[in-house]
Amino acid sequence: MIPWFIRAVTGARARWSGIEPLDANGALPQRIYFANHTSNLDAPVIWAALPRLLRKRTRAVAARDYWEGGPVRRFLASRVFNAVLIERKKVTVSNNPMIAMEKVLDDGDSLIIFPEGARFTSDEGEMAEFKPGLWHLARKRPQAQLVPVHLENLNRIMPKGNLLIVPVLASVTFGPPVTFNAAEPRGAFLARARQAVAALEDRGMGGEPASAPSAPVAATADSTPEVS
Repeated sequence: MIPWFIRAVTGARARWSGIEPLDANGALPQRIYFANHTSNLDAPVIWAALPRLLRKRTRAVAARDYWEGGPVRRFLASRVFNAVLIERKKVTVSNNPMIAMEKVLDDGDSLIIFPEGARFTSDEGEMAEFKPGLWHLARKRPQAQLVPVHLENLNRIMPKGNLLIVPVLASVTFGPPVTFNAAEPRGAFLARARQAVAALEDRGMGGEPASAPSAPVAATADSTPEVS
C-alpha cells in the first residue's frame, strides 16, 4: 500500500534503461543503487519504484538526524523502509557509516545511497562532487552491482524546507551498472560514476543520452581512507 501511495502521489515511474530489474537468469541481484540527491523524498521514491522482490531486500541509507526527527518519520524509517540510519554530523569510529553499510551488504541485501552526501541543487541542475563512500563500498564489496539512478523533479515535488507536496510528475531512471577497476584512481572512478548518473537525465525524459564513460584499462590506485 505505501509503495503504491508514494508512486501515486509523486507520479514517479521507473524506467530501466540498459538494465533489467532481475539478472538474466532470473536471480535476485545484489546492488548498490547510487543517485542524485535533491529531496527528502528521494530514498522513499527509489525504494517504491523497485519491484516488490527487490524492494524487500533493498535498504536506503538515510540521515539519522532527519528520520528520527519525529514519531512518524521514525516509524517510516524503521518499520516501513527498514532504512539504514547513519550519523552525518558527529561521525566517530564507533558510528562510522561505512560499518553499517558494509554489514547490510554482508547480509546479502542491497543499498540505496546518495554519494553527494547532502541534498544539492544548482541553478544548472548539476550534481555536487561525489564523496568517497561509493568508492570504498565498491572496493570492499566488489560482488555488488553499481547501478546509477537519476531522479527528476523530486526537488519540485518537495522543495527543500517545505513540508507540503506539490503535484509534479517525477521520474526514476535506472541505468546500466558501472564497472569497478581496482587500478583506477579514486577520483577518476567517482567522476565516472557521477557522469553515469548525469547521462540518465535524457533517458528519464524519453530522449537519447550520451554514453557513460567506461573504466580505463590501467591506472594508479588511490587508497587513502575517508569516510563518506
